[in-house]
Amino acid sequence: MNRIVASKFGSNVYRLRIPWRPFSNDAAPILSSSNAVNLEKESEGQQYDIAIVGGGMVGLALACSLASRPLTKHLKVAIIDSNPALGRKHFIKKEDLPDPRVSTVTPSTISFFKDIGAWQYVEQHRHAYFDKIQVWDYTGLGYAKYNARDADREVLGCVVENKVLLSSLLSRVQDTDLQKKIYPSRLTSMSILPNSSSLEVDSILSVTASFTHGRLAKLELENGNSLYAKLVVGADGAKSRVRELVGFRTTGWNYSQNAIICTVEHAVENHCAWQRFLPAGPIALLPIGDKFSNIVWTMNPKESSEFKSMSEDDFLKAVNYALDYGYGPHPTSSLLDNSDIFSWLKGNVSRSANDCFEIPPKVVKLASERMAFPLSLRHANDYASKCVVLIGDAAHTVHPLAGQGVNLGFGDASTLSSVISEGIAVGTDIGEVSLLTKYEADRKPANVVMMAVLDGFQKAYSVDFGPLNILRAAAFHGAHYISPLKKIIISYASGEQRLPLFS
Repeated sequence: MNRIVASKFGSNVYRLRIPWRPFSNDAAPILSSSNAVNLEKESEGQQYDIAIVGGGMVGLALACSLASRPLTKHLKVAIIDSNPALGRKHFIKKEDLPDPRVSTVTPSTISFFKDIGAWQYVEQHRHAYFDKIQVWDYTGLGYAKYNARDADREVLGCVVENKVLLSSLLSRVQDTDLQKKIYPSRLTSMSILPNSSSLEVDSILSVTASFTHGRLAKLELENGNSLYAKLVVGADGAKSRVRELVGFRTTGWNYSQNAIICTVEHAVENHCAWQRFLPAGPIALLPIGDKFSNIVWTMNPKESSEFKSMSEDDFLKAVNYALDYGYGPHPTSSLLDNSDIFSWLKGNVSRSANDCFEIPPKVVKLASERMAFPLSLRHANDYASKCVVLIGDAAHTVHPLAGQGVNLGFGDASTLSSVISEGIAVGTDIGEVSLLTKYEADRKPANVVMMAVLDGFQKAYSVDFGPLNILRAAAFHGAHYISPLKKIIISYASGEQRLPLFS
């Protein structure tokens, strides 16, 4: 991870000046007003202010954020994604069982969704707020419990199916006045020419001439369409085609671990987020609502293959075993209260019944298919260059043990839309490197720190060693009994506070 932190911001970016082109309501024709489109421009390919490559959750969140800001809501935006669901406004049926692909959204993300007008759509579908988190170790030496009241909050987060987030963002962007068009295709190639050496560039140049002068990026799509944009946003995931085409290198590694995800059902409703660290990796049980929960279980690839193919009864037994007495004892009250090992952490702190260790609700039924995917850490050495910027998994992928991946992406979208708005306010071209590196300078440190924390957790809990087990238990006790530390952890995990170094 030190290699990531040590990488210099913008080391590979072009530092060329791009002449300013004013933005106005009349500068770009509305997509539905075909009569207003110049015939020459039609033959050359449509021109946009921003082309978002990737219409997933983070890409659509950026579009919604742009639509919500006074200085960016008049921009002309293309969204490029081959997902057929983007062509339908409503693709969720209320009678459907929960999908195993979910996201744990933080209070900071919830606030962002409310700001862009998307949370009201989420609330129309299944979602589950939780106000408690319990984390413990298979050794039985310690645990930590977080309640929303510890940080004067109502909730600690909300678990939402990815398809609900996607549908909500799509509905929101479709209900805005943003000038947008969805291209149901894939990006195949992208061209960006050097800036023209001429001092002045005519603001009424044709699309082709503007591209030749280095003011536009040209995108070629798989379906034969071509379009031009002042700014290309790579929101196309961990295997980003944009990142590949622009030549951004990445730093990272594979974890030699897979995650099994699935939906399970309980006899009672679950309102707590549970995570237990096991010898091969953590298992998380996350509430989804309606007596359903989501399982995210990290293990080695051989085990994941076995657990994915075993019978439902055997799998349910394995899940309940892993969340109860399996692999080691519960952190019992006698072990915690009578031992002097960690008494210096507790002092005279009294513990309420709400702080006591609890056993997660039993899993009684498998409610979805079991899916497995490999885990890795990847970080782009650069986020921005001339006319191009990366957000979300295209810029960074993290271990899922704290559910922070998509929240980092939503933070990227929020910051980028803010930077674009600030650039327009002072008359800067939105593809200008000096503007885009402001976004990189803001987001890269925050993302790198979160990646380092998650990677550290992964490595710390990959070793079963006596002294290290004691240190891990001490960390649990500190997080459980020291109120100021508990508040800091909650605030940081909620996305509402950065570490002092990056504040």
